[in-house]
Amino acid sequence: MSTRIKDIAARADVSIATVSLVLNNKPGVAEETRRRVIRIADEMNYAVRRPINPVEQGTIRFLKIARHGHTVNRDHNVFISDYIDGIVQTAKRSRFKTEIMTFETTPIEEIVRSVTEDADDLVGAIVLGTELSREDVDTFSRVTLPLVFLDTFLDYLPFDFVDMNNDDSVYKIISHFLEHGHNTIGMVQSSIHTRNFHLRTVAYRTAMAFFDLPVDERYVYDVDSTFPGAYADMKRLIAQGAELPTALFCTNDIIAFGVLKALKEAGIRIPEDVSVIGFDDLPTAALMDPPLTSIAVSKFEIGSAAATRLFSRIDEPDLPPVKIVIGGTLMERRSVARRR
Repeated sequence: MSTRIKDIAARADVSIATVSLVLNNKPGVAEETRRRVIRIADEMNYAVRRPINPVEQGTIRFLKIARHGHTVNRDHNVFISDYIDGIVQTAKRSRFKTEIMTFETTPIEEIVRSVTEDADDLVGAIVLGTELSREDVDTFSRVTLPLVFLDTFLDYLPFDFVDMNNDDSVYKIISHFLEHGHNTIGMVQSSIHTRNFHLRTVAYRTAMAFFDLPVDERYVYDVDSTFPGAYADMKRLIAQGAELPTALFCTNDIIAFGVLKALKEAGIRIPEDVSVIGFDDLPTAALMDPPLTSIAVSKFEIGSAAATRLFSRIDEPDLPPVKIVIGGTLMERRSVARRR
């Protein structure tokens, strides 16, 4: 009989342990793998224990972490909810339960310890990495359960990451400005540390170089990442006589909302004087005056991809780590004018 299990494992390209879990109707195996093993077992005339009710695969946790709250906050709750929807719906299809834990300014060591607490059937976790530093992520090396990090992207660390494609998205923004006749293109960035903010700043400079456009440091502004902070900082810069380009790329929509308010209060017309593009396509973007052109991030798809990768990791713990980036879509509205 053991030889037959070994034969099934070889044909299904999985471990003997995985076949044993499937044949005994135990959790911890991805649904696609479970179906493949059962099909092969049937073809080999091996009796499979079939449950009256579908087997529960176990529980996964989504860790919503706000290390400083400048980006993971009330303004981005809708954004994060879409991630969670993608995770929960994908988990449900594969018969995993999902539980959500929220941490606000909690020491990272305490968060790491919590991953394995209070859930006997916990089989893995998806970690919101928006506000996590490289050192924070590395601390999770102590966790033995399968992990996937969402909304961040770090080279060299041996984890699975799922994030938006910042390079392609920023390229689309610069291209859109150029197509509308803008060649003095500035950026409103933030000194608040998040990996995606950094990647977008690098992508801005890379895209400008690709199009042989110089980056004029007079047109690179540093503001806080909250709406009131971005508004106050941009208002101060304008009052100090900051020169403005004809086009501004803002690191995210929240910053763009603050910038729009400061520009309008200073009598600067949008888009006639300055065109503006944001990033994230929050629901409020379409309601701004003027409606804000922005990058729509595939948030549901990112959450779903993170869950799918976690299930593969649960099924095959020795898989090599992968880094998945998912593209965004430029949502054209009325915050960009054509230069003549």
